[in-house]
Amino acid sequence: MAEKPTFWKKTGLQDFFLPSEKTQKKQVVKALTPDEVYKYIIDKFKESVAELSFANRIVFYHEFIICFNEEDYKEFLAHKQGLFGIIVHESVNQFYKLLEEYRKSGKTVEPSSSKWVFRLVSHPDYERGDKGFIGKLLPGSTQKNENLRVTFIPRQTGVAETLDLNQEILNGFTYYSEGYYEMPYDLQASAIPAPSAGQKGYARLETIMPDQNFRGKKLEFLMKNDEITVSGKDESRNETHIFVIPSDWVNTPHLSIRHNHADGKLYLASFGEKTIVNEIEVPRTEISHPDWIELPFNSRILLNGIIGINIFKP
Repeated sequence: MAEKPTFWKKTGLQDFFLPSEKTQKKQVVKALTPDEVYKYIIDKFKESVAELSFANRIVFYHEFIICFNEEDYKEFLAHKQGLFGIIVHESVNQFYKLLEEYRKSGKTVEPSSSKWVFRLVSHPDYERGDKGFIGKLLPGSTQKNENLRVTFIPRQTGVAETLDLNQEILNGFTYYSEGYYEMPYDLQASAIPAPSAGQKGYARLETIMPDQNFRGKKLEFLMKNDEITVSGKDESRNETHIFVIPSDWVNTPHLSIRHNHADGKLYLASFGEKTIVNEIEVPRTEISHPDWIELPFNSRILLNGIIGINIFKP
């Protein structure tokens, strides 16, 4: 005999006050957003700086493996295809801005690799909402037998858990061509940011490289420090006051240019084998006791009879 519906069921109030399994709302999982991925990468970069840096040296990861749940990853690709590449480029641009802030504060910022590598992947053991991170210092280096530092953030707790994993664990990850990106480390982008509109320095230097590898390439440098150094290819420093000309014809260092606030003029001191300014040879001097000569704007500087530098107002 069929059970008669009660007054509560007839009016629908029973489902309102006492929801059944059918009427209970399923937990809604928040979809993975581009901003969430971007902020996560930036956070991991900052954490790597905090964990790896020592003394006055800023050290950071160059390879980032970001892992998500399979469904989260596929859903992101299905509706936002192509965004991973944009996110990676914006992340690297932010890396350079952060590194420049460290450099301005007096820290030594030098790369440990010549490139950035990003791998955005999925793993079957990850649940919806989980995110994982693996950082590597030197992509493609001899660290293959070393363990990797992994940060895993379960959605259930929201608390980051860090542990060491063997490289073999990577065999369990699924790599997509959409999620692999490799970019060269742009030394100029991190060392000498392009001046914005209206931003001026003390002078602008430009040279055209005669070397075979750089034939016809013009290098420009905006002098924004009170004193700068022009140096050759053996220069190991990577700072805003160093203008590196990657040529065998430039000594390391070759000369310095100083701005005098009292008269607003520029002065030059030469340390290289031969320096000619406006067809007049400049006496060679010691770095510890430089002899300064006036350097007018629109001057032509010739280094070792090969490399020419023109200096202009900014």
